[in-house]
Amino acid sequence: MRFDREQYINLMTFKNGTRPMFVELFGPIVGLEKEWIEQGAGKQERNLTGFNFDHTPHMLCGGECGLFGGLEPRIIEETDTHLIKTDALGRTMKLDKTTATIPLPMSFPVTDMDSWLKVKHLYEYSDARINWESVKKAKLSQKQGTLILAVIPGVYNTTRELMGEEMACTSHYLFPELLQDIVDTLHATSRKVLEQISGTLVIDNLFVHEDMAGRTGPMVGPDYYDTYAVPYYRDIFDMVHARGTELFSLDSDGDVTPLVDSYLRCGINILYPCEPAAGMDMVRLRKQYGNRLAFKGGINKFALQKGPEAIREELHYKLQESMRGGTVFGIDHRIPNGVSIENYRYYIKTAKEMLGIPADEPDEVGWTRMAF
Repeated sequence: MRFDREQYINLMTFKNGTRPMFVELFGPIVGLEKEWIEQGAGKQERNLTGFNFDHTPHMLCGGECGLFGGLEPRIIEETDTHLIKTDALGRTMKLDKTTATIPLPMSFPVTDMDSWLKVKHLYEYSDARINWESVKKAKLSQKQGTLILAVIPGVYNTTRELMGEEMACTSHYLFPELLQDIVDTLHATSRKVLEQISGTLVIDNLFVHEDMAGRTGPMVGPDYYDTYAVPYYRDIFDMVHARGTELFSLDSDGDVTPLVDSYLRCGINILYPCEPAAGMDMVRLRKQYGNRLAFKGGINKFALQKGPEAIREELHYKLQESMRGGTVFGIDHRIPNGVSIENYRYYIKTAKEMLGIPADEPDEVGWTRMAF
């Protein structure tokens, strides 16, 4: 079913009047298609277009707030199994084609203030960051029910890309002036871009990508987040919220439970993908935070590997009545290897039955990634 922008906003702000939403957030992991082919899955099952998932049409607002410009990417080496290339920051990146979709950096451009100043211009404001033709198209699409997104660069995510994981974690203590200058630059650029766009177009959903946690918890704590992220994110959200924005979503894998209160201070009101394997439990968080926090994902992807009994048990818990508002139901990231097509079909059928999604609802062949 197609949820237009109004229906989606109403669902995620806990307003009544629409049925629950059931989606696939990210799609299959590398290698799963081969497994499903061997198990007899058809093409529309393998590319997810045959399951009639719910979706909301969405598009970007026309402004670029993060890295802008830079070096021309260059391929250094490519084989059947891996790809090594340089990117816009000059980093050497390596992608393992057999297991991954995201390349990992082998080098980083920032080690101190001097090296940051050499790439700082890539994050500073310029008029070229706003494509007014794209803004115009977004405004027309919004009138037809499309949800309009604006992306701001994440504090931790950006510093990790610039410095690497270790320095990103320790910079709060060892290089506070450097970290503050990076954040101030991101903040100033995002504000100037979105202040102009939100003056002519309502941004429906502010979004930040901030992968910053593993199974044992976040890479940085509340003190870091309150010092650097809260002033930046809160200011941007308050500005666009005053002009009609209702949703502010954050994407982070891992267990971010210790940071939820900081997220709320930022204005963030949607969290995903809520990984159960990392200890994230959206039912428990709903009991704790009520209607202050909406969720996307949250269903344990590994339950799908175990078979019908485990799938039904997981769905019975996650799809309970208290979760029906303010939740876009789906598994907590990509469909993992080892999930048989038979188990996946059972998962889809059972979830729709539990959510009261009519079996005879008209098919709408297609699939839209709902990770935003």
